[in-house]
Amino acid sequence: MKQGFVYLVGAGPGDYGLISIKAIECIKQADTIVYDRLADDRLLDHARPNVELIYVGKASSDHTMRQEDINQLLVDKAQENKVVVRLKGGDPFVFGRGGEEALKLLKNNIKFEIVPGITSAISVPAYAGIPVTHRGIATSFAVITGHEDPTKAESNMKWDKLATAVDTLVFLMGVENLPHITRKLIEHGRPAETPAAVIRWGTKPEQEVLVTTVGQAAGDVAAKGLKPPAIFIVGQVVALRDKLAWFDNKPMFGKKVLVTRAREQASALTEGLAKLGADCIEAPAIKIMPPETYQPLDDAIAAIKEYDWLIFTSVNGVEHFFARLAAAKLDTRAIAAKVAAIGSQTASRLQSYGITADIVPAEFRAEGIIEMLEPHITAGMKVLIPRAVVARDILPEKLKGLGACVNVVPAYRTVTGDTDGQVLADKLTAGQIDLVTFTSSSTVTNLLHLLGANGAQLVAKAKIACIGPITAETCMNHGIKPDVIAEEYTIKGLVEAITTLFCD
Repeated sequence: MKQGFVYLVGAGPGDYGLISIKAIECIKQADTIVYDRLADDRLLDHARPNVELIYVGKASSDHTMRQEDINQLLVDKAQENKVVVRLKGGDPFVFGRGGEEALKLLKNNIKFEIVPGITSAISVPAYAGIPVTHRGIATSFAVITGHEDPTKAESNMKWDKLATAVDTLVFLMGVENLPHITRKLIEHGRPAETPAAVIRWGTKPEQEVLVTTVGQAAGDVAAKGLKPPAIFIVGQVVALRDKLAWFDNKPMFGKKVLVTRAREQASALTEGLAKLGADCIEAPAIKIMPPETYQPLDDAIAAIKEYDWLIFTSVNGVEHFFARLAAAKLDTRAIAAKVAAIGSQTASRLQSYGITADIVPAEFRAEGIIEMLEPHITAGMKVLIPRAVVARDILPEKLKGLGACVNVVPAYRTVTGDTDGQVLADKLTAGQIDLVTFTSSSTVTNLLHLLGANGAQLVAKAKIACIGPITAETCMNHGIKPDVIAEEYTIKGLVEAITTLFCD
């Protein structure tokens, strides 16, 4: 019988990539995940579909669940013989109260394991271009809680030693107590003019860095209205930010980008834009679904040896075709036809199935593939095109004009995504989205459907990036003028075009 087990896992400071391989493995096998708000929600995408998710908050001074109750919750779930992951921001043992959770588990004879995380104490300053130590400037650093246990009768802080004995001081969760912290530091010998910085949402695209001094910090924070989560760092190393800042110098840092691709395909675009510093909002305007029936595709596959050409116009067409090929207990050996792919990404996906496309046009749209196919098509040839239910008819019509017998079969269909259109409309109205990306005509029409009657006007409030001329034409047909159109009609090309747009 399976026994309960608890992993106390550090999720890192906020950047989705700053999590260990072991932590991801724990998330993948969890029956229950107990998480707080400092963990990037995308980490939960690694969990199994039937995982039990329990949000416990842990925001500063606003806990959805008391720590004592969280401790008991871990015990209760483990006693149900579940694998439990306690996912918390930073590191479980650096002011993460992981020790308290572990002791409660130990008291109840529940096995546990600690999976360390990258603490914000060093990573957040690093993302701000501030090293906590630096030769000739700082040879020591201390990590201090910004708020002690309020039930304690008196402070354990040894301000008389702490203020001057350590070169760099990093206060976690200290923004709300900043007047008290800075006053104590100055009272015990830290010069008021000592460089200091407050870093909010460090390592994330929302990162804000306020460079100040110990004497001015509390007033500057109040004037700017900075709120938790944030750290406060004190020391001469803060002056290095002028030279070492790298994260918030990226060309799209702080820009909010709406990614409208289907959820399962959005990651490549999101990752490319995130490398430029963008804050991507994945709001799929479309979902990729099976056709109403696979019968026409299955019939075509049953007669696959009769076809002279097999033409794929998208990655989705490739995936659905080969899924049905496998369902028919066939593999690539059944394909005797020559194969054409409309673009490099489609060709790459074919390659993953062991098929090298005979034709890949330089121009990734129907017109390009027609131009390359024309010398190879003779009257009577049989051509199979597995594609979306709704698509442009120019390719099959042109091939028929060359005398080919063309069979267009639905391999998949696109439907409107389940994104909350009102939320997007509110963000666009408030100017909270800087760029909207469109990767197909269906992303345009379906986003406008989600936004409602004023969709075109709302979208026009942001800059518009399109993957190619067909998508751009759809935009213009709806009264939306694209700001940039990718020259190479791929995700890579779109990212390059967006980079040019924001770097010029």
